[in-house]
Amino acid sequence: MKRGQAALEFLMTYGWAILVVLAAIGVLAYFGVMSPGKLVPDKCTLGPGFDIKDCKVTQSGVLFTLYNGLGVDLSEVNVTIDATAGSAVASCQNLSSLGFLASGQTSSMVTACSAEFGANTPSIGERFDADISVTYMQTGATLSHTITGKIQRKVEQ
Repeated sequence: MKRGQAALEFLMTYGWAILVVLAAIGVLAYFGVMSPGKLVPDKCTLGPGFDIKDCKVTQSGVLFTLYNGLGVDLSEVNVTIDATAGSAVASCQNLSSLGFLASGQTSSMVTACSAEFGANTPSIGERFDADISVTYMQTGATLSHTITGKIQRKVEQ
């Protein structure tokens, strides 16, 4: 057997193997097995000093419990949730005023986003990605502070 024929047979054998592997990857991608959104875990996080004990995203808004772990009483606590560009949900920008939050206190909040969803109400199971920011003032202080975080959850019932 000549060297040219051996080289051609080598390339054809491995070429078919590579083609089969590419076809398998294409089928997996088509059926959504390789969707990165399905692999990302659900999370609700804030910067140091605050903790989101529990959170849930529904078709009408975002529900969560906010814990003050700063060690001081806070006044004028405001929460802003802003959907990010990668979110399946078109828009949810909402400002909720919590007012006073004592040191070590946990407060439940509901931010109603249904008015901003409009005709684009998210389907159950869709991914919701948003930035959350908490603006507050320490009781007796004159300067406000902001702590940011992320909410990444699937829309539930």
